[in-house]
Amino acid sequence: MRILVFFDLPVKTKTERRVATQFRNFLLKDGYHMLQYSFYARTCNGSDAVEKHRQRLYNCLPGNGSIRMLVITEKQYQSIEILVGKLTACDNAFETEQLTFF
Repeated sequence: MRILVFFDLPVKTKTERRVATQFRNFLLKDGYHMLQYSFYARTCNGSDAVEKHRQRLYNCLPGNGSIRMLVITEKQYQSIEILVGKLTACDNAFETEQLTFF
């Protein structure tokens, strides 16, 4: 499963920029990968892991702005198409990332 987080946070004042940066840093430290500037994703192994990260996300929400979370399956995620430009090395690396347990 994949968790997709989309957000639009205000960045007009120095305090707002600091809060937005803290939120982005939280996402990176929590295992999310930046797909676009305000669009992050992470892989989860099952609904228990999704619920754990959902709770972590709720605990770190900024006071204002718009944040959305979408959970999709790997099969749904694989249907993503990049419509403009060329794939970068980062796009290719994240596209094939999967959890494997032996």
